[in-house]
Amino acid sequence: MKEDDFKVRMFVNGQALAGGSINFALEGAAFLGRVRTAGKYRFYSVRDEFPGLLSVLNDGQKIPGELYEVSYAQLRESLLPNEPAELELTVIELEDGSGSLSMCLRESAVRLPAVVDITASGGWLAYLESRQSKR
Repeated sequence: MKEDDFKVRMFVNGQALAGGSINFALEGAAFLGRVRTAGKYRFYSVRDEFPGLLSVLNDGQKIPGELYEVSYAQLRESLLPNEPAELELTVIELEDGSGSLSMCLRESAVRLPAVVDITASGGWLAYLESRQSKR
């Protein structure tokens, strides 16, 4: 088997979403649909440049995003090199109880300046839209 034959599911919720600035990194990946996480996460904006999920014990919400099937090669060579240092690859739980890879906010990054909890915003695109309407 070739490396491209091995596929994993990848949940995206920020700039890799359809129309986002790094969605090109998912070119050719199978789009599996719009999904939400389990209600175990808070959602943060980092400098209004990108978002990050953070797993929490209390007060978590379901965060919307998109699910793709990607090869390990595409993950390693195309998507991960475009992700910021404040994020790390981890396994998350989706609303249906299944698992997926996703980029999540490093716990140490939550305390950085310009990190804002946007959990109540309805997702990254809704947050960006609300920021635009305030300008």
